[in-house]
Amino acid sequence: MSEHKTSTHGTHVVYYNIKKLVYFESHSDVRVAIRREKTIKKWKRQWKINLISGMNPNWIDLSLDWDLENYRSNNNNSESATGAD
Repeated sequence: MSEHKTSTHGTHVVYYNIKKLVYFESHSDVRVAIRREKTIKKWKRQWKINLISGMNPNWIDLSLDWDLENYRSNNNNSESATGAD
């Protein structure tokens, strides 16, 4: 999420100027999450809009109260520990 907010990678996030998290799902199994993501990607745009509006009718950024500074600090420390920087 931190990378999305700061647009640090050359992906669709930068290209489409994506800054808000308006919908997410939690899954206990990553394989189920990936399958669900691939399914939703095939949906028509209106179906996706209906899904988001059903959960978040005002399209509020759901990550506003997340402490991303803590994530950035931990992520930077782990990269330094592995020599990835």
